[in-house]
Amino acid sequence: MTDVPWLLLMIAVPAVGAAVVAGLPAAREALARPLALAVSLLVLLLAVLATVAFDTGGDRFQLTTAVAWIPDFGVDFALGVDGIALSMLLLIGVLVPVVVGASWHETPPPRPGRGPRSMRAFWAWLLLLESLMVGVFAATDVFLFYVFFEAMLVPMYFLIGSFGGENRQYAAVKFFLYSLLGGLVMLASVIGLYVVSNSQLGEGTFAFDALRQLEIDPGVQKLLFLGFFVAFAIKAPLVPFHTWLPDAGTQAPIGASVLLVGVLDKVGTFGFLRYCLPLFPDAARDLAPWVLVLAVVGVLYAALVAIGQDDMKRLVSYTSIAHFGFIALGIFAFTTEAATGAVLYMVNHGIATGLLFVVVGMVIARSGSRRISDHGGLAARAPLLAGVFLLAGLASLALPGTNSFVSEFLVLIGSFPERPVHTVLATLGIVLAALYVLLMYQRVMHGPARGVLAEPDAEPDAGAAPEPADPPHGGGGATAVLAAPAPARTRRVPDLSRREVAVVSPLVALILLLGVYPQPLIDLVTPAVEATISDVGADPGGNTPQVGVTPIEEDD
Repeated sequence: MTDVPWLLLMIAVPAVGAAVVAGLPAAREALARPLALAVSLLVLLLAVLATVAFDTGGDRFQLTTAVAWIPDFGVDFALGVDGIALSMLLLIGVLVPVVVGASWHETPPPRPGRGPRSMRAFWAWLLLLESLMVGVFAATDVFLFYVFFEAMLVPMYFLIGSFGGENRQYAAVKFFLYSLLGGLVMLASVIGLYVVSNSQLGEGTFAFDALRQLEIDPGVQKLLFLGFFVAFAIKAPLVPFHTWLPDAGTQAPIGASVLLVGVLDKVGTFGFLRYCLPLFPDAARDLAPWVLVLAVVGVLYAALVAIGQDDMKRLVSYTSIAHFGFIALGIFAFTTEAATGAVLYMVNHGIATGLLFVVVGMVIARSGSRRISDHGGLAARAPLLAGVFLLAGLASLALPGTNSFVSEFLVLIGSFPERPVHTVLATLGIVLAALYVLLMYQRVMHGPARGVLAEPDAEPDAGAAPEPADPPHGGGGATAVLAAPAPARTRRVPDLSRREVAVVSPLVALILLLGVYPQPLIDLVTPAVEATISDVGADPGGNTPQVGVTPIEEDD
């Protein structure tokens, strides 16, 4: 199975699927949805098969494919994965079918003076985005990585700008310009790496393994590091590079929001691990204190801002900024435990926040409003929806027993010995997370019906009292007795449908399974984490985190 080009197939299958969906005639547009679902499930199957073929005790990069692309400049179409990249491919494989199911009844926004927009474009952009996301995590050639990094912007731009909310054009342009600016800064560092490799090796190269062996002057390292760091900090995003995410996350359709915070943002933190630390170890160590300050500020600032949000999608977007602060803390603490926790955080955040965004989308679809103040009392009318909402919220605040707890725990115990002050300050974010998550749940799901949910139902109540008659005039001073007004019926809110249960079930199962037994995921990513920590010059310590029951040794 190792000879099968799994990674190339995972890139090609959704790309071909996108072309087929886009080329469907208008009369066959109904086929776009099931075709997108079938393609996404096939990619999930390929990701599982690639994981089976991956040997955790083997070479660092496996399932490799390399074809000369631009030989005059040393550019290859080179693919390969370590445990970190493979975990992200599994996350993509899980989230995209969930997004397709959650967007099953998605309708395009109206276009004044023009006909309705075709949903074929939505499904085609979604599949193309999946292909490019796989490519950005699988690339082992730095130039190829840059190409995928920039190309990802195009389908997400159209998903937000064509199918998003009322301010979709503003959010799409802001997202595109921020990310494009970061990419251009990174391009300067990519060219700088090529120049350095040419001077040391006699020929320029973009191969990751070759670049990792270069002896780069510390001053030059800092300049090249900053080029990559700015691009990844914008993509993650870290404060103060974060301002595009609340707008994009709020205006994007729910499916695009899930992939935006669940996968695309992880390209930034993945880039820290894959490129910033191994290629520029001296600069990473020297600049780590400044990065840690940004991480802690992001945790606290985003949590405080999230508490004051009335827009549910905007609140969830700010929670993601806080979580990325924890991930950056784990990466730049330079310990195996913290970095392993950071990688697990990347995966588990995609699952938990992805579910939270999906459930928020279901609430919005029922009420027609994103405002928390327009909701209340939903739990009494949709208990299953409320239960899934609560689980997603508890996973987001890292309650023990959910998948996020293991990630956060490893980040904190791994960071504290090296960075105690930063760790203690970041821990305050856990308290704030409980506050903003539980307040949102309480206001939306409990209490009396409010706002749009308290509007009268269109269907009259069969047993309602008649409307009061006009009061009589005159009558010798007799008192008029008015009939009681008809009670207003609150809007009906259906509970989860069978399709919606099927959509949320995989993420619910993963939250519970990885919360109880995360060891397979830890075993997958730890060898790559240890290699990365060794690249940066820190001692990995050989301490592989073990979560579970430790066997008791018997006395001799």
